[in-house]
Amino acid sequence: MTAPVPLKIVLLGNHQVTYSSESHHAASLELLGHTVIRLQEPSTPAATITTEVLRSDLFVWIHTHGWETPGIEQALATIRAAGIPIIAYHLDLYMPIGRWRQYENSPYLQALDHWFTVDPQMANWLNNNTPVRGHFLPAGVFGPECYIATEPSEHANDVVFVGSKGYHREWPWRPRLIQWLKDTYGSRFTHVGGDGDTGTLRGDDLNRMYANSKVAVGDTLCIGFDYPYYVSDRAFECPGRFGFSLFPRIRGIEDWFTDGEEIVLYKFGDLDGLKCQIDYYVEHDAEREAIRLAGHERVKAEHTYKHRWEQILATVFG
Repeated sequence: MTAPVPLKIVLLGNHQVTYSSESHHAASLELLGHTVIRLQEPSTPAATITTEVLRSDLFVWIHTHGWETPGIEQALATIRAAGIPIIAYHLDLYMPIGRWRQYENSPYLQALDHWFTVDPQMANWLNNNTPVRGHFLPAGVFGPECYIATEPSEHANDVVFVGSKGYHREWPWRPRLIQWLKDTYGSRFTHVGGDGDTGTLRGDDLNRMYANSKVAVGDTLCIGFDYPYYVSDRAFECPGRFGFSLFPRIRGIEDWFTDGEEIVLYKFGDLDGLKCQIDYYVEHDAEREAIRLAGHERVKAEHTYKHRWEQILATVFG
């Protein structure tokens, strides 16, 4: 199938806030020159979805569990009969933590032609067990948010962590890590997050915090400390927003970053080793800032959602 250029794309999902992944995806597609029709799930009637999609070239549906649209099954049947591709791109981890049961037998899964997922094992499962074509594609960061903030931040510190302490029950490492950072660094540590020291930071507030802090310690859900290739979007957001990223060593992450040159990787569970790394980069300004800049440039060049959607469209229409 050859794609018309530019495309007209319907994106059904959560557009209620500007910082949702759907909002970032829609804006990234527009930066590529495509027209995006934003439809809010579940308040858009099925008949409206059908009408808009039949006038378009592609239907992107980023479904939120628990949001149901009456009549969607008939709408999907009509869209499929018209030969318009139906695709999804989800940034969450599903299969290892039981979330998969939300979708396993749903009309959503049965409707999709392509599911782009941040979990390669889920992509393999889809390809081996369903008609849906699964594709592994990591998360990224919204391109317009990749800039170097120049103003100061009241939330910056020597050591910071961005994210919730109350996380998935399958991942007890997160609260342990945050508490250890607080106990170890005291007033030199700031927990940035809704249940942290600052509340949730977004937009320029987040960029300024990253740019003015010395070391941002990262985390990502990694079952058994050895689940490969899945990383949270903060793996890309932190360096993209000009943070110095000290991130856990996940199998596969060096496909996207060079350790010691663009980010620095630490070993899960090794708190003594992590402290040595934090202390070193807090003190070695020139080395830290060179890595920070290189990571920022790598993300801007390869890891924005504009890059991800170029790959998605090439896969669907190539």
